[in-house]
Amino acid sequence: MPNKIDGMSMDIEQTEKEKLKAVFPQCFAEGKLDIDKLLSLCGEYIDNDFEKYKFEWHGKAESLRLAQKRSTGTLRPCPEESVNFNDTQNLYIEGDNLEVLKLLQTSYYRNVKMIYIDPPYNTGNDFVYEDDFADPMARYKEVTQQTTKSNPETMGRYHTNWLNMMYPRLRLAANLLRDDGVIFISIDDNEVTNLRKVCDEVFGEENFIGMFTWQSKKGGGSDNNTVVRDQEYILCYGKSVASGGFFNRILIEAEPLDREDEQGKYRRGRELNKWGSNSRREDRPTMFFPIPGPNGEDVYPIRNDGIEGCWRWGKENMLAAVKNGDVEFSPRNDGTYIVYEKIRTTEPRLKPYRTMLENVGATADGSKLIKTIFDELKVFDFPKPIDLIEKVLEMGCSDNDIILDFFSGSATTAHAVMQLNAEDGGNRKFICVQLPEVCDEKSEAYKAGYKNICEIGKERIRRAGAKILTETEEQNKQIQIGEEEKSLPDVGFKVFKLDTSNLKTWDSTPVTEADMQILFDRMNGMIHRVKSDRTDMDMIYEIMLKLGVPLTYSVKQIEVNGKTAYAVGEDCLLLICLADDVKPEDVEAMAEYAPAKLIIARDSFKDDTAMANAHYILRDRGIELKLV
Repeated sequence: MPNKIDGMSMDIEQTEKEKLKAVFPQCFAEGKLDIDKLLSLCGEYIDNDFEKYKFEWHGKAESLRLAQKRSTGTLRPCPEESVNFNDTQNLYIEGDNLEVLKLLQTSYYRNVKMIYIDPPYNTGNDFVYEDDFADPMARYKEVTQQTTKSNPETMGRYHTNWLNMMYPRLRLAANLLRDDGVIFISIDDNEVTNLRKVCDEVFGEENFIGMFTWQSKKGGGSDNNTVVRDQEYILCYGKSVASGGFFNRILIEAEPLDREDEQGKYRRGRELNKWGSNSRREDRPTMFFPIPGPNGEDVYPIRNDGIEGCWRWGKENMLAAVKNGDVEFSPRNDGTYIVYEKIRTTEPRLKPYRTMLENVGATADGSKLIKTIFDELKVFDFPKPIDLIEKVLEMGCSDNDIILDFFSGSATTAHAVMQLNAEDGGNRKFICVQLPEVCDEKSEAYKAGYKNICEIGKERIRRAGAKILTETEEQNKQIQIGEEEKSLPDVGFKVFKLDTSNLKTWDSTPVTEADMQILFDRMNGMIHRVKSDRTDMDMIYEIMLKLGVPLTYSVKQIEVNGKTAYAVGEDCLLLICLADDVKPEDVEAMAEYAPAKLIIARDSFKDDTAMANAHYILRDRGIELKLV
């Protein structure tokens, strides 16, 4: 018989256990993992040594359990707050990012190319709240009614609170990255050392790519009596550096071939006399040897200061290059030579990025841009400059990739994705997640009508997108004959809001014999599983989430035998019907759309016989029936 959709997010613990069981079946007995046997198979033997190096803090184990606790929430669509809801590939999600990351697991597992986050820096005044292991959704409802919390050092759990907030979210985020995926995390001095340690554990030390530094502020002032902290950091980890292809490199156009010899044109390359550290003969004696010079004389590697040096290339490669005419001899006044490589190719070359990021703006530039977008209102403190985010986008993703930001803030990431797509014709998509944290009533944002941070972020995307679209259209009007028009970027976004599941759950609170009417009311209330205040579209998107279908897939309403159904995906991946009194002939008509799965509400069938008939009709056609 058909399976029911249980209204829960992906069971991460069971999924991980199944992976282990597939590789190490001998380590399971009666469904339980024998950890000692698993360790021994990997060459790790129990030695009762409890003094091993590890990063621990109070609450770590509980925060890990919290990450793996299944969510009872869903994401409800809000077309009225969206832009181009039916056509866009971008998502903006309001909600606690811990619960949202759980809900995204099934649909976006190992599907995200790049993550950028700008989490609270734990300065003592920014937002850090305790998650609730017992009822995360109830805690979320409570948090959305409160203004920003502080996390002062005087609490006694200053770093612990921050780590317990970050650890489960990073664990869930790692699941979403592709094998060639990469994550960038902005941070400052307060937690950079702890962040490095926790990322080493979550992503693996071997997948550390680098710690980028950028100048976040300029000018005078001081943070204390000793120094001015004018830099911030961006930690970067790959999902699996060994798999390759995780990081872009800078493409440099070849310089013109401005010289010529008997073999043709070339340009002067790098100096083959090694210079700098370890460039003396005694440093690398095997790299000191003669090569035939332009007049047949022996030429040795001599440094500019006259000291005997060494070559960059080994003897075999150097002699072959001389023989082939691929080195240039430039005489010094003392009769020695500087030897250069001859470059004959016009192909562009690649070089890596440097960890010192330059020309990426400062926080003041981000603030200035926000004020410009919002008509000189200061609606957000310390936004990242858009040039900085464009830089990390250039490093970590390419055309058509998905970028996730689950600390979206003022939505700089969304703005940068749209801007970069407009500049290079790309088709990158963003998923932004932000807690609808209430704005301070004294702030300019609140007085201007923005009651929470999400309202600021959504409005920024609307305004920035409209401006980008207008600029692109203006540029297309001015193109010259023979030039191609720029494609219009996707500046829309679908808004979803975190809420409890659309499906009712049984209230198991004990009742006495005197309160039996309460029990009867509960039973009557469960006759229809879907909550009365939820719409068909609420259910459609919850079904998509729970079955692993991306939220950007198309949803089309169709009529089948006078009953409303919804086709999900261009090729009708799912067909969903929540209508009343679905008969066998209706099921047969729906099967003509050849969906992979047909989802029908349990309440849609008059009785169990009608449901059984639907099951057999679809089974004969190779279509799976699922119930909600």
